[in-house]
Amino acid sequence: MRFCDLCEKAVINVEDCCKLGNVADIEFDECTGCIRALIVPECNHFFGLFGPAKELIIPWNQVIKIGPDIILVKICREEHKKH
Repeated sequence: MRFCDLCEKAVINVEDCCKLGNVADIEFDECTGCIRALIVPECNHFFGLFGPAKELIIPWNQVIKIGPDIILVKICREEHKKH
C-alpha cells in the first residue's frame, strides 16, 4: 500500500463510531523504519480559518484494521494527544 492510498481512507474511532478525518502524515521510528503513529488533522473551526490547527496522533498499536475504504482505530477521546 502506498502513502497516497492510506491518505484517501477515512479514520473511524470504534469507541464512538465517529469519523476522525483522513491521514495527513505518518510518524516513523528512524531506527527500525516501523510506523509509530498516524497523524490526522483535527479541524474544529470553519475550514480551519479561525484558530490553530490541531492534530490527533494515533499510536500504531491503536490501529485495529485497515480496510479498502476506512481505517478503524480504538482511541479514548479524552486521552488522545493534541498538538
